[in-house]
Amino acid sequence: MSHHEIKKPEDIVVPPSSFLAKLPMLGAILAVAGLGATLGSSFGEHKARTMFSYLFAFEAVLAIPLGALGWVLIAHTVRAGWDVVVRRQAETLVGSLPLFALLWIPIGFIGFHELYPWTHHEHIDAILAKKTWFLSTGFWYARAFVYLAAWTGLGLFIYRSSIKQDSLDEAGVEKQVHVVRKVSAGGIFLYGLTLSFAAVDWLMSLQPHWYSTIFGVYYFAASILAFFAFMILSTQALQAAGVMKQAITTEHFHDLGKLLFGYTVFWAYIAFSQFVLIWYANIPEETEFYLVRLSGGWEYLSYGLPIAHFFVPFLFLISRHIKRNRVALAAGAIWTLVLHFVDLYWLVMPNYGAHGGGHHEPHLSFTYTDFTAVLGVGGALLAVFGYLLTKNKAVAINDPRLGESLAHENY
Repeated sequence: MSHHEIKKPEDIVVPPSSFLAKLPMLGAILAVAGLGATLGSSFGEHKARTMFSYLFAFEAVLAIPLGALGWVLIAHTVRAGWDVVVRRQAETLVGSLPLFALLWIPIGFIGFHELYPWTHHEHIDAILAKKTWFLSTGFWYARAFVYLAAWTGLGLFIYRSSIKQDSLDEAGVEKQVHVVRKVSAGGIFLYGLTLSFAAVDWLMSLQPHWYSTIFGVYYFAASILAFFAFMILSTQALQAAGVMKQAITTEHFHDLGKLLFGYTVFWAYIAFSQFVLIWYANIPEETEFYLVRLSGGWEYLSYGLPIAHFFVPFLFLISRHIKRNRVALAAGAIWTLVLHFVDLYWLVMPNYGAHGGGHHEPHLSFTYTDFTAVLGVGGALLAVFGYLLTKNKAVAINDPRLGESLAHENY
């Protein structure tokens, strides 16, 4: 396909009769129903349990656009060309990041004291006393503002720059590409620091005695893995709607499959490295993270995650034929996305029973807010993503590397 052919409206615009065109309304309905049911429970006797459900859903869904942001920053910095025909979806995802500044409000202002035991002065012991300079309320809120502002700023810049590019002439595009590349190169450092510290503040400090120097990398690995799974499914949804059916080829899906496979290995490597170093050192403050997850029913998830989240997708996705078969690749992406939510549930929910606060149950136990929170936060993301996706062209038609992307082949 030539550069000229992809500019046909039927190739680059989501048709109003498609499922994707209805996605904003569907997402909004899920968001209102899910968030209403979840946050409505946060003012009752089950407030603590509800806020843990909400934090789990927030972190699991936020990981998808954060993974997209990391990949887009890297792609622009290294001048990647093969991915141009699918990159607009990632740029649309990062355009949804301002939404999460709003979705964070229940965590910061409703569930703050319910979630984080270090906010209760009666629980401050000798270990926590040494961390009070960092785990202080004012500093914690200030850092949260920096994280959310950085992601919002980077996300809006990347998204708006991509959309603006569609209406520029050749000289304007070249200038815009240069600016985006420079911002992306510096943005990678800001992204890495904010994501790592946010993971420490919002997830690791749920169990404040425990610490891991690679926990930020763990959350990054989970984020970018979830993003590629989402990307594969959204790309297939675009083609099902009749968009870029010829422009996005098996070659592009093959590369997306390779990235999904590669980051599955990366996630497992980080997860195992964290586990084996902590377990071997056998320091009480560190091993308590795993001890909590090896009793009360959590041991089934602890033993099952390495199998279901690594060995199964590893053996499934290792085949070239699987990565080039769209139905099989979609099945692998769905499996990975589901296990991503299980992984974040395993990170967050055991802390509800780990603090000894009296009102927490120490065992694996599901409640309806676990599901309504996911529907609510996930629905909000789908509403914004669907709206932005249908508002603009599905591909950056003036990108100077579009021809390279259209002609991309694996060797």
